[in-house]
Amino acid sequence: MTEYFSVEQAKNYMGFKSYDALKRYIELGLPVITVGRSKRISKTAIDKFMADHTVIAGQDTKAAK
Repeated sequence: MTEYFSVEQAKNYMGFKSYDALKRYIELGLPVITVGRSKRISKTAIDKFMADHTVIAGQDTKAAK
């Protein structure tokens, strides 16, 4: 498996059926590498983003901040 996904590959890796869901994650801070018209998303960045946004059941998110 490659480290850098195309937008389509990233969408599939994350289990999304539409680009809109991936776009929302990007708006929330998922990093995108842009070179010219090419966009790539790192597998490591996706995994880190998901881990950073994991909420444990019963965890009070307001108290954690």
